[in-house]
Amino acid sequence: MKRSRSFIVLLFGFLFISSTSVWAQSTDRDTLLREIESLRSQLKTHEDTLLAPSPEDYTAFADFLRQSNTGLIRLLPREEYDTKNKLTIRGGGAYYSFTRLTHEYGYGSDISLEMGNLSVGFAGTDYGLLANLGDISIDSLTLDTPSVQVLVSYTPPTSEPQARIEKQRSHEGLQVEKISYKKRLPVVVNSTYLLRSISYGDSDVLVVFRVVRKDADGSLVLAWKLLKQYEIPKLEREKTEGSQ
Repeated sequence: MKRSRSFIVLLFGFLFISSTSVWAQSTDRDTLLREIESLRSQLKTHEDTLLAPSPEDYTAFADFLRQSNTGLIRLLPREEYDTKNKLTIRGGGAYYSFTRLTHEYGYGSDISLEMGNLSVGFAGTDYGLLANLGDISIDSLTLDTPSVQVLVSYTPPTSEPQARIEKQRSHEGLQVEKISYKKRLPVVVNSTYLLRSISYGDSDVLVVFRVVRKDADGSLVLAWKLLKQYEIPKLEREKTEGSQ
């Protein structure tokens, strides 16, 4: 009988110690989780600050930013921030979507910065064209401006094979009255660019932007204005043999 009582006492003692240990581990894990969430929040705040233009930029473009469909962004060089995994944001701050207003790559990105070049058209059949219009004011450009008209009336194809052909053509580009329209163009500070970005299933936009400044880390500050947003382009499914 005494042995039974001793066993019961030991059993309860063991269970108490075990439950205390489990509770302590659970508490420690909860603490770690809270710390991780706090650090993640701090990291996002720091990354947002790194990606933002300077307060002086916002002051300088205050009047411009009062207009509708305008913005001010910073692009980070992909070779420094994305390929070296310096940031947690997908794409390393080298990409931007003018419709979803995010640097996060994979959400219909319209522009990127890499190796001193600006590019448009990335995944799959997505493509577009850029044109450097020189040192002119963004506000001087409208949908009726001849250099803008080249891209205004363009209609993207609805078949995948044709879309891939158009994407290849964007690499080669086209020349219209001394202006080159291409997928990729060199960065020129104090130049204004025209961009048509076609992202199937996401967006189709015509944007004009100006390279305001290039900072020591290679990042660019851009002032931009959305000139036109088209219907979301879609690719028709090809009919397979035997389908009706």
